[in-house]
Amino acid sequence: MSPRIWIVLGALSAAAAVGWGAFHAHGMETFLASRGMEPADVTRAMHSFDVAVRYQAMHAIALVLVGLVGLHGRTVWLDLAAFMFALGTLLFSACLETSVLLDVKLPWFLVPSGGLAFIAGWLMLAIGSVAVGMRKKEAPGESAA
Repeated sequence: MSPRIWIVLGALSAAAAVGWGAFHAHGMETFLASRGMEPADVTRAMHSFDVAVRYQAMHAIALVLVGLVGLHGRTVWLDLAAFMFALGTLLFSACLETSVLLDVKLPWFLVPSGGLAFIAGWLMLAIGSVAVGMRKKEAPGESAA
């Protein structure tokens, strides 16, 4: 897959994270309270949503990073890393955001599976970065992209 797609997806995910962060900071507490949620539940929901948005923003930047590294050389490890960051965002962040906004219980294993996808993505990014660096040393002057 073209590294540019990961840059675009990362940028879109970052934009969404900024929007969700703004909602979290400026209207979400009132929104949750207006639905009749107990104060303790509002506090818990606000915390969960904050964590979801932070992880979404962090891994949006990771997607951009994978794309930028991929512009210097291609390896399947980088595509796998990007896929895992995107999957992690859906399973971790989107599941937390959805459960808070819609007040629904999702299967317990979705959020931790997203966390595992994030960890796998970082490991694959490390391997992919080393692989790209090794290829550049083997073929100086040649473009790997």
